[in-house]
Amino acid sequence: MTQITASMVKDLREKTGAGMMDAKKALVEMNGDLEAAVDYLRQKGMAKADKKSSRTAAEGLVSIATEGNKGVVIEVNAETDFVARNEIFQKYVSDLTSRIMADKVSTGAYSDPETESGKKVKDELTGLIAKIGENMTFRRATELNVSNGVVAGYVHGAVVPNMGKIGVLVALESTGDEAKLQELGKQIAMHVAAAFPQYLTSEEVDATELEREKNVIREQAKEEGKPDDIIEKMLVGRMRKFYAEICLLEQIYVMDNERTISKVLKDAESDVGAPIKLTGFARYQLGEGIEKEETDFAAEVAAAVNG
Repeated sequence: MTQITASMVKDLREKTGAGMMDAKKALVEMNGDLEAAVDYLRQKGMAKADKKSSRTAAEGLVSIATEGNKGVVIEVNAETDFVARNEIFQKYVSDLTSRIMADKVSTGAYSDPETESGKKVKDELTGLIAKIGENMTFRRATELNVSNGVVAGYVHGAVVPNMGKIGVLVALESTGDEAKLQELGKQIAMHVAAAFPQYLTSEEVDATELEREKNVIREQAKEEGKPDDIIEKMLVGRMRKFYAEICLLEQIYVMDNERTISKVLKDAESDVGAPIKLTGFARYQLGEGIEKEETDFAAEVAAAVNG
């Protein structure tokens, strides 16, 4: 049997909000499998089933640039939030965003981009690291395009214009009025920043995630003592709610809490003067998915004194 450590219990509690003993029991039951333990706690009603965890575990800046039918969003990380307020760092991130926007950085999959002179972006950062005195990394970038229409953007928690903690792009395909499309796109981008959709449509939801959610719902219903025929009927309604939580076009618009995003787009067509199709979006939250190493300051001081 896998040994259940205090660290494992802590990780599970942070992911679910469950109590210490419940978290430990779940890990024991699932033989140390963290994801299975999360499902176990959800099935037993002991977890806060929050799929929109937004714990930020790294610092730096998210930056966007848009122009007409094209937009880019990038993330550059640093060790502390002080760097995000450093003008040298801000200028570098802004310049890098502009160069990617102008196709002056050959990004490929954006895993190891290089400039048009052949210099790696990570090598550029080496010089900046030496100047500022803190480690930095280029983490990711996304580019959105439409044939006709606009790519609109929004930055939440802006430190300076177009740079902050959350950056969003929304691509609207349409032959309608561009100024009105830009305004609509910005409103939807603000919705995306707040509502944290994971997919554009229900058809895009990963099959494994879908089956996992159905299993959780079935187990919850069984715990409630529901018979199988009722469970399958419940499943339809609960999956509809699941899609409405994670799929942008099916989410309820945060600006009015009434219409779905699909309805918002349809309603806007008469004002814009043409059909509108939302073809894609990108949402970057600073440090999303990166675990920052936690340090015990008192222990560090004690170690320094004893050393």
